[in-house]
Amino acid sequence: MVALSDSPFSPEQIASEGLKPGEYDEIVQRLGRHPNRAELGMFGVMWSEHCCYKNSRPLLKHFPTTGDRILVGPGENAGVVDFGEGLAIAFKIESHNHPSAVEPFQGAATGVGGILRDIFTMGARPIAALNALRFGPLDHPRTRRIFTGVVEGISHYGNCFGVPTVGGEVYFDAAYRGNPLVNAMAIGIMETETIVKSGASGIGNPVLYVGSTTGRDGMGGASFASAELSDESSVDDRPAVQVGDPFLEKSLVEACLEAFKTGAVVAAQDMGAAGITCSTSEMAANGGVGIDFDLDKVPVRESGMVPYEYLLSESQERMLFVAEKGREQELIDVFHKWGLHAVVAGEVIEEPMVRIRFQGEIAAEIPASALADNTPLYPREKPPQPPEYAQTAWAWTPESLPPCHPSGIEVNGALKSWNQVLLDLLDNPSIASKEWVYRQYDHQVQNNTVIVPGGADAAVVRLRPQESQDSGRDWTRGIAATVDCNSRYVYLDPDEGAKAVVAEAARNLSCVGAEPLAVTDNLNFGSPENPVGYWQLACACEGLAQACEDFGTPVTGGNVSLYNETLDSEGKPTPIYPTPVVGMVGLIENLGQICGQGWQQAEDVVYLLGVSTETQEALAAPTLGASEYLATVHQIVAGKPPRVDVALEKAVQGACRQGIRRGWVNSAHDVSEGGLAVTLAESCLSGNLGVTVDLANGGRWDTLLFGEGGARIVVSVSPSDVAAWEAHLQEQLSGSWQRLGTVSGESLQVSSGGEGLLSLSLSEMRQMYEGAIARRLG
Repeated sequence: MVALSDSPFSPEQIASEGLKPGEYDEIVQRLGRHPNRAELGMFGVMWSEHCCYKNSRPLLKHFPTTGDRILVGPGENAGVVDFGEGLAIAFKIESHNHPSAVEPFQGAATGVGGILRDIFTMGARPIAALNALRFGPLDHPRTRRIFTGVVEGISHYGNCFGVPTVGGEVYFDAAYRGNPLVNAMAIGIMETETIVKSGASGIGNPVLYVGSTTGRDGMGGASFASAELSDESSVDDRPAVQVGDPFLEKSLVEACLEAFKTGAVVAAQDMGAAGITCSTSEMAANGGVGIDFDLDKVPVRESGMVPYEYLLSESQERMLFVAEKGREQELIDVFHKWGLHAVVAGEVIEEPMVRIRFQGEIAAEIPASALADNTPLYPREKPPQPPEYAQTAWAWTPESLPPCHPSGIEVNGALKSWNQVLLDLLDNPSIASKEWVYRQYDHQVQNNTVIVPGGADAAVVRLRPQESQDSGRDWTRGIAATVDCNSRYVYLDPDEGAKAVVAEAARNLSCVGAEPLAVTDNLNFGSPENPVGYWQLACACEGLAQACEDFGTPVTGGNVSLYNETLDSEGKPTPIYPTPVVGMVGLIENLGQICGQGWQQAEDVVYLLGVSTETQEALAAPTLGASEYLATVHQIVAGKPPRVDVALEKAVQGACRQGIRRGWVNSAHDVSEGGLAVTLAESCLSGNLGVTVDLANGGRWDTLLFGEGGARIVVSVSPSDVAAWEAHLQEQLSGSWQRLGTVSGESLQVSSGGEGLLSLSLSEMRQMYEGAIARRLG
C-alpha cells in the first residue's frame, strides 16, 4: 500500500496544478503509486473543470441531444446536423474567458482559432463565425483596453484566416468588470464523405503529430481556465495564454481536408486545451485502446523542454491523427506540401494506457480512462430555497417607482421625458449599434454572407458546397445563426431566464424566416462550490433542458466555463452574472424568402405579434422586472423576468416564418431589451424610415413603452397584402396581435389614446445609437 505521507509533492505544489488533496489521493489509488511531475500535471489539466466537467456533468445529462437531424451530438469536437440535400453542418461554441482577461488580443484570437479547428477536425470547411462578448462598463480604462484588444484579436484571426464573422452580441455590465467573457462560435459545411471522429482504432496504426511546432506558450491553460482571476492575474498568468498564427491555420485546414479525403485518416483530434495530454488520452479513451507516444519525435520551437512542458503546452495550430498503417507517408506528403510539420510520433496499442516516452525512457504512463472519462465527479444538491438575493429581488414591484405621466417620469427629483428615456436607452452600449465592433470584422469574405451584421436579428449565410460551385446548380438554401443570452434575466431567475434565452434565439431565427434546428451552448458561471453559484447553474440547466425540449432544438455540444470570478484585494470572490449563451442554427429553404429588421417602404402597415390588450395577463405579458429600462434609468436590478409562454411563443414564431415565406412580411424584429420603443426605433434606423404608431394602453406608460416580455415581434406588411396577412394572423394567433400604425416620414411618432408619448427624428436617435461606443472610447 502506498503511503500518502511519502508524497514527493507539497500541498502547495499539488494545489498549483489545480488539484484538491482528495483528488491527489485518488490519483495515487488509480496508479498504485505516487505520480511523477509530468503525470501530476497531466491529471491537473485533465481533471480541471474545463476538461472533465466534474461539477456540471450530472446536470448536462438532462439536455436533449438526439433528433431526426442530429448526426453527431455531444462528445466530439463539434456537433453535426443534417441540413438535407446531402448537406451536413458542423457547429460549436467555446469560451476563452480567462486568457482574454489577461492578454485580450491573443486570448480572443486563439479562441477563434481553437473553435475553427473544432470545425475542420470533423471534416467541415468553416463558413462563418460568431461571438458573444461581455465586458465591464466602458468608463474604466482597463475595460476599454480589454474590449478593444478582444475585438482586435477576433478580427485579426478571423480576417487573416478568411472566415466571415457574421454576427454576435456584446453587453457591458459591472458584473463583468473583472472577468470578461469571450465566447466564440463557428459553423462549417461538411466536405468529407464520412464525418471524422476522434476515437482511435486499429492496433499498430501510426499516430501522427501534424501542424505547427510545440513551445512553452499556453502552459496549464486548462487549469488556468478553471480558477478564479485575481488582481495580479494580468501579470502572473500570461504564460497560460496561447499565441496563434491564423496564416498557418489557413494552411492547416486545407491540409486536413485534403488528408481526410484520402481515406487514410482513421481518427483526428485537435490539440486544444491540455494539448498533447488531452489529444492522446481522449483519442485512446474514445476508442477503447491505448496510445504509445514519443515526445522526442515532436517538432519544437524551444530548446531544453521537459516532458511536463511538452504535455501541458497549448501551442496552437496542432493536431493528432491516427492513420491507416502503411499510408502514413501519404499523409505526411500532404502536410509537407502545405508547408506544415507531420511526423509519426506514436502508435495505437491494445493496452488502454497513455504511455509517454522521452529520451529513451517512459516519462508518463496512465490509464487513458483515468484521464479522459473516469474522472472525478461532484454531484451536488441544489439548495431547496432560492438564495436571499433572489427572494429580495422578487419582492420588488413597479409600484415602488414614481408615478408615470404621458410626458414622462420623475427621476432623481426631476421629470425625464419619454423622449429622453428612449435616447438614454439607445445610448446604452449594450443596446446601441455595434458597428464599431463589426466594421472591424471581414463579414463578406467567401462571398456567401446574405445579411450583414446589424441588418437582422440573425445572421444568414448561403449554403454553397465547395465541390458544387461549378455544377450549374442554383444554390438557394441558407443557414441562419444567432447567439443569445440576457444574463440579467438569468441572474434574477435562472430557470425562467434560461428558458428565455432559448426562446429568444428561436425567435431571432424566425425573424429572418429560418426554421430553428439545433443548439450549442456555452455555460459561463461562477463557482459551483458556492451554494448560490450552484443554485444558479442547476436551475439554468433545468431551464435550458426544458426549453430545448419544448422548441425541438437538441443540444449538440458546447462548453462549460465555471469559476468566472474575480478575487478582490481581500480574497473575496465576486462572480459574474450567470451567462448561459445559446448558439442556435436554423434552415432557410429559399434565400428569396427572408427579411431584415428595417422598414422597407413607406405606407407599409406595422403590426405587433404576441401579447395584445386581450392577453395582458398572459405569462409573457410585458413587465418592468429585470428590464433594461429599470437598470439604465432607475439603476435598479430587481423583479422577476417575464415567463416564457411556450405555446404563444411557438405560435408567434410560426406565424412570422410563414408570413415571410409567403412574401407578406417585409421586415421583422423581435421585441427584447428596451421593449417596444427600442424595437421601433431600431427598425426606423435600420430602414432609414420613420413610423407613426398608436398603442392601446392598459397600465403604466413605462411598461407600455419599455416593458420586456417574450413572444413579441414587430413586422411590417405591404398595404396590398394586409387582408391576406390579417386573415393569416386571425387563424394562427387569434387575438394575440395588434395593428400599430404605418411606416412614414423621418421620425418616430408614438401615441396612445390621443396622448403623444414619443416624437424623435431619425437624426436625433441615430446620433445616440450609432455613436454610443465610439464616444466612450474617445
